[in-house]
Amino acid sequence: MTTVHDFTVTAADGTPYPLSQHRGRALLIVNTASRCGFTPQYAGLETLWRRYRDAGLTVLGFPCNQFGAQEPGDAAAIERFCSLTYDVSFPVLAKVAVKGPGIEPLFDHLTRTRPGLFGSRAVKWNFTKFLVGRDGRAIARYAPGTKPAALEAKLQAALSEPV
Repeated sequence: MTTVHDFTVTAADGTPYPLSQHRGRALLIVNTASRCGFTPQYAGLETLWRRYRDAGLTVLGFPCNQFGAQEPGDAAAIERFCSLTYDVSFPVLAKVAVKGPGIEPLFDHLTRTRPGLFGSRAVKWNFTKFLVGRDGRAIARYAPGTKPAALEAKLQAALSEPV
């Protein structure tokens, strides 16, 4: 069975970023944007990252410009914004498509294994979140309006799973 660990994505600097490097860790995968009403969620994602990274969590941000052109910058601009505005220290990777033609294969996999409301596969907006267990399998999908703090109980459960 295919898991998230089978995918290699692209780092912000353009180099391959194999997700297998996170084998044994829980992942919180989020499509992000710098000019969105949900952008303040970066602060909550950073809080989760700092609180649980030593327990085995990795937060991964995937900038996306498909919703209202709310992520128009290049990798350097995105990194600068995340760092200066929200003190983000978790990995923010290369900009991706999370729906439609050219969808990043990782997001194709995530939306197949964890469809949204009423079985819809498509990511509907920025800050859709996917929680992935230590085994690389998607556990849950959360709507953009779900604040990172609301994921804490499910996240703790994922981290308590054996490695």
